[in-house]
Amino acid sequence: MTIQKNLDTIKPFLNGQTIIAATKYVEADKIKELYTLGIDNIGENRVQDFLRKFDLLTDLPIKWHFIGHLQTNKVKMMINKIDYLHSLDSLKLANAIQKERMTQLPCFIEVLLTNEPNKTGILPSEVFDFVQSLKQYDIISVVGLMGMAKANGSEAEVKKSFDQLRELRNEIANLNLPYAPCKWLSMGMSDDYQIAIECEATHLRLGSILFRNEE
Repeated sequence: MTIQKNLDTIKPFLNGQTIIAATKYVEADKIKELYTLGIDNIGENRVQDFLRKFDLLTDLPIKWHFIGHLQTNKVKMMINKIDYLHSLDSLKLANAIQKERMTQLPCFIEVLLTNEPNKTGILPSEVFDFVQSLKQYDIISVVGLMGMAKANGSEAEVKKSFDQLRELRNEIANLNLPYAPCKWLSMGMSDDYQIAIECEATHLRLGSILFRNEE
């Protein structure tokens, strides 16, 4: 029950946050174990991995979050199987979702908080215009913002990024747009989730910290 022990070390820090288990490196058996321990929000990064695990776990009422970069040519095969998308980052993707999704999809806009070349997202300066442009897509509901701090960044750098995302979220929420309530913040991973909690994260994407020390 190592996952249980790992959860027990995390829970004292929580203040109502939703744990999304990032299961990129684990298989269906571990997801089943997570579910028995009360973790029913599961996040996947890769479409093919998601589809494979989805098919293996259809008996469980899991809430599936797609948390990786989503290419438009893969939307059709998976978009009606997920419950949340954390990586809406272009109008091209919004168009594909509008075309293929059968029911309204809660989406987080991915915001690029660092200048690291391997990361994607909307620039902070362009988020407002992007939100306004999503008004035409009735299948998309902007429920929040998602962002990643600098890998191996200092505590101050991480906090600055998360504070920036929170302020952006607050400003969008204050617009009271019916299609973009933008109440949530998807930020914080295994190395920086405690800082994210301090900065008012609502959804934590936790991977390695859940599965460490497993034999």
